[in-house]
This record gives sequence, C-alpha cells and structure tokens, in this order.
Amino acid sequence: MLAGEDLNTPVSAAMHRGTLPAGKRVRPILLILAARDLGHDSAALIDLGCAIEMVHAGSLIVDDLPCMDDASLRRGQPTIHRRFGEDVAILATVGLLARAFATVASLEPVDSGVRARLVSCLPEAVGTQGLVRGQYEDLHEGLRARSASAITTTNELKTGVLFSATLHMAGLIAGASEAQQHNLHRFAIELGHSFQLLDDLTDGEPDTGKDANKDLGKSTLVGLLGAEAARQQLVGHLTRADAWLTRVYGADGQVSRYIRSLFAAALPAPQQSSRAYFHDGGIR
Repeated sequence: MLAGEDLNTPVSAAMHRGTLPAGKRVRPILLILAARDLGHDSAALIDLGCAIEMVHAGSLIVDDLPCMDDASLRRGQPTIHRRFGEDVAILATVGLLARAFATVASLEPVDSGVRARLVSCLPEAVGTQGLVRGQYEDLHEGLRARSASAITTTNELKTGVLFSATLHMAGLIAGASEAQQHNLHRFAIELGHSFQLLDDLTDGEPDTGKDANKDLGKSTLVGLLGAEAARQQLVGHLTRADAWLTRVYGADGQVSRYIRSLFAAALPAPQQSSRAYFHDGGIR
C-alpha cells in the first residue's frame, strides 16, 4: 500500500502505523465486491481500495488529535499522535492524502476520462462539503443540544460521504449505469448512518479498541433518543441499505451478505422489537 516509503523516517513510519494495523478494511472490501458484482475485476480495484483506506486512515489520525477528540487508543494501539507526536501525526495525514490522490491518478490501465472522474471523488469526499465539514460540525455543534435532523446531517458528512465515494468509484470503474450509481449512493448513505449509530451505541463498551465514553457531553442520537430508539433507527437504516442493494444486484448479493455479516458480528442479539428485521443473525 505504501511501497517506496522509507520506514526510518518518523512521518513514513506514522503513515504505515496509521494505515496497516489490524482492522476491518470495510471500505476497500466494499469497493472490490461492488465492482466485481457489476462485472469488473482488475488489479486497479486493489489500488483504488488502498487509496480509500489511506483517506480513511488519515481521517482517523486527525479525529484522534488532542484538538479534536483527544483519543489515546485506536484499534487497540496508541493513537498516532501519542506514539509519534502531534506534528508527525498531522504530516502523516497530509502524506496519506497525497499518496491516495497519486495512487488514483496513476491507475493503469484505466481510461483517462474515468481516471479523472475517480480522482475527483476523493477531494469531494474529504473537503468542506464532506469529512471536513462533518468534523467541524461534530466539534463545534456537537457540544450543544441539537435536533435529530441536525445530528443526522453531521453523521452523514462524517461517515456517509466516504462510503458514498467508495461506492461511486466502484460504479465508475465498472461502468455502472446512472440508475445503478443512484442506488449505490443511497445504499452508501444508509450504510454510513448505520456505522455511525453502531459506533455511538457501543461508545461505552469495553474492548472496542478505542477509548470508552468519548461521546459523553456530545449531542448524539443515542443521547437524544435513547439506546433502544437509536437501535431501531439502526435497524431501519440497515433494512433500507439492503433494499437499495437489491435494486442493483438482486436479492442476497455478495455485498448484502458482507454487510449482514459485519453487523451480525457487531450487534448484540436483536431485541424483541427488532426481530422483524433480522433472521439467523442477518437482515431479512
């Protein structure tokens, strides 16, 4: 993923440490599965997946900084700024973003027009209408009471936009139709809400690999609605995500099975009010 980097330099070592530790790699896997199920399979998918993962890793390094969430643990290991210092953490993030853009720009063999559209996906996801805006809202608006709608908008920017970029890139390289791209986008947004709600619901649990109770004092849907109502919202998002996928791939496609397995492993046994949506550990 980061071939050619000199690990003897602190910035390169931090880039590796931030990107390569054990993790679910959800976004790269989604990109590869989504493109393959649309009939495209090439080595370029691995490079695209790596680019998305580098952007995601960079966003986590920033999210953990003392001026942001001031986290000490990520994936069960000391956060990058705790290990290497804040200066190196910031530079590692810049390095990861630059490497991600360069990786997509140099994809071979991909049509130059498609490659240009792929490159544009990343700054759109990261910029002031994407991750940057979501992070700002979470920091500055999240400390006061907000409506469910306002919290949902922030969640979509924080989490949904990178999933949307991931699925859009899969559709672009696979030559998806406009209708397929629309359905993949709607799936990505629902999936982003699902992941954010799951993260909020498990905030106080031990053994997540992250600091516990980082959401205390912040306005989240769990805090506003309560855990059970938030869980019901999560189930609703997962159900709608599955419905959008069905429009693209038909019932029980690879992407659907993958998402079901992720949430079946992460969620506790469904409560009685959620049973209509789950069957044998997955979503009906």
